[in-house]
Amino acid sequence: MMKRQVIRLALLAVPILFFSRSSFGQESGGYRIGSRDLLEIKVFQVPDLNVERRVDDDGNIDLPLIGDFPVAGLTADEVRDRLEAMLTAKYVNRADVNVTVKEVGSKPISVLGAVGHPGVLGYPGRWTLIQALTAAGGAADNAGKKISVLRRADNGLTDTLVITTDQLYRSSEPKWNIPILPGDTVNVQGKSTATIYLLGEISKNGPVTVDSDEPISLLRVIASAGGLTDRASHTIRIKRKGPDGKVVELKANYARILAGKDPDMILKPDDIVLVKESFF
Repeated sequence: MMKRQVIRLALLAVPILFFSRSSFGQESGGYRIGSRDLLEIKVFQVPDLNVERRVDDDGNIDLPLIGDFPVAGLTADEVRDRLEAMLTAKYVNRADVNVTVKEVGSKPISVLGAVGHPGVLGYPGRWTLIQALTAAGGAADNAGKKISVLRRADNGLTDTLVITTDQLYRSSEPKWNIPILPGDTVNVQGKSTATIYLLGEISKNGPVTVDSDEPISLLRVIASAGGLTDRASHTIRIKRKGPDGKVVELKANYARILAGKDPDMILKPDDIVLVKESFF
């Protein structure tokens, strides 16, 4: 049993390890340039080559003095090395070249869901999660508390990390503000709601709609309905439909929960909370 628990914990840790990079720069060293990427070229000894060029559909950039220069499938470092070799072979004794991917157009990122401007974004290649959300207009009014980031590896495998807004904005740990990489899809999930039905000696009877992004506690639901009446029994019955369609009844002691002697009960969507009148 212990061995199974260790394996399960290891598997659960994989998504966090997959995304735990301190900056885009640590990933960008291995990024392969594609069409529509924007490159910045700087050559100290040849000012005419200090240019920005977007990679065309054939995978080339058009450079002064050189003409079409193939870059698709190469890393920025590999482009630098090849350009230095060409320049020193034909034009100068020494060439100090710097190549930067200024904008990733071949693998754009998408920010979807409950944000101000969902869609594909012009991606500079150096965004954190918060920066990507800000570029998409920030969270919309109907945004929930969960943000998922889908990442596709070059081998076709995908992985998803779910981050809560509390982790991202309120946590003191910066690891949740993960770097966004080319091809990532960020999805801000909308608010999730559930309906609980209240009957009997509760100030407000009827259906109550609650936010279900967090556990739905019995005390929280009763409080939202104005609390119990003076005639209410301390015994609360919860009727719940099971997976087989049969209704089961659970019981909770309201007074003991308030006193901290019993844990608060967690409700499920469509639960029926029934409070009968006390005869004493």
